[in-house]
Amino acid sequence: MLRKQELYNRRKKRARTRLRKLGGERPRLSVFRSGKHIYAQVIDDGQGKIVAAASTLEKDTRSGLKSGSNKEAAGQIGKLIAERALAAGVNAVVFDRGAYRYHGRVKALADAAREGGLNF
Repeated sequence: MLRKQELYNRRKKRARTRLRKLGGERPRLSVFRSGKHIYAQVIDDGQGKIVAAASTLEKDTRSGLKSGSNKEAAGQIGKLIAERALAAGVNAVVFDRGAYRYHGRVKALADAAREGGLNF
């Protein structure tokens, strides 16, 4: 029987492979969520560089939140990553949910990023 980490890596690989086939040359908005925080990065795989990043660990973000592990926090990170990506000149991305289901905090982050001006 496979361990949890192996199953997680399998799901992540499956999602990323599909993104590479369908995404074209657009950067990807990658999401990572832990038990206490949520992180988002806009990554340009062609150049191998991180264009923009945001997380609930940042001091200015952390001060305005009750917790870093709820939908409200994910929404703020979504808006913040959209602002930073637009400032860097990126307005269209591919959403990389990783191995996570598209609901809860991941969906809240994606919806807030769309409201912030990112297209995906």
